[in-house]
Amino acid sequence: MTGDASVPGRFRSLRIPEETARALEERIRGSGFATVDAFASFVLARLLEKPAGEAPFSEEDERQLKERLRSLGYID
Repeated sequence: MTGDASVPGRFRSLRIPEETARALEERIRGSGFATVDAFASFVLARLLEKPAGEAPFSEEDERQLKERLRSLGYID
C-alpha cells in the first residue's frame, strides 16, 4: 500500500473530532488531495518515514501540538 487512501486495499477507520475534520477539509481545498482520508493517510505515512526513535516533530512542533491538545481538553 502506498499510503494513498484512494488505492484499493485493506483499510482501518480512524476517528477524529468533527472540528478537526472540518479544519482539514479547509486546509486541503485546492491542494490536490481529494479527501481528508487521503490527506491523513499521506501525513501519517510521512511520519512513518522517520527512523524509529527519531522525533517526527521539532521541539517547537511538539510544544504547539501539546498546546493544541490541551486547549481541546485531550491532555492536562
